[in-house]
Amino acid sequence: MSERAATLLTGRRERIERILERSLEAPTAGADEPISDETRSYLLSEVQDLYWNEIEWEHITDEESLDAGPLAEFTFPGFLAYVRGLLLAEVMPDSLSPANPRPQVVLDSLDFLANRVVELQDELAGPDDGEQERLQSELDMTARLIDQVLYLYFGMSEADVERVEQAAA
Repeated sequence: MSERAATLLTGRRERIERILERSLEAPTAGADEPISDETRSYLLSEVQDLYWNEIEWEHITDEESLDAGPLAEFTFPGFLAYVRGLLLAEVMPDSLSPANPRPQVVLDSLDFLANRVVELQDELAGPDDGEQERLQSELDMTARLIDQVLYLYFGMSEADVERVEQAAA
């Protein structure tokens, strides 16, 4: 991960902690479980595929736009559901499979998103090639998606998310 991407993620986490006036705790379930490089790579590639498919669908349809811009929660439903699945630490007693949380892959996903934000910022700093509006929209959605993933990763309550969202507005 680039230094700018790491700084971006650190800044987002610190902003949330300042607003909530407490430290955020990373999930412990599954954090110590080893994941083969092949499995980790596969799970991350699925995350990336979901991102690219959902961002492209939004560019084609512009379905989730409001006056304030597109909503990441609606633009990336599959992505966010997948992240929830990667963090799932508890299943119903009659489930055929045990919970198998993979918070490491969620961190990989955050790295991917932060690097994408940096790429988009760099592209926007370049000459205007007629793509500026699309790039800005993608940057805004991706930055918002980072927040959504952080909320899930740290297991924030709806009340905490609302506090952070209100402070950001």
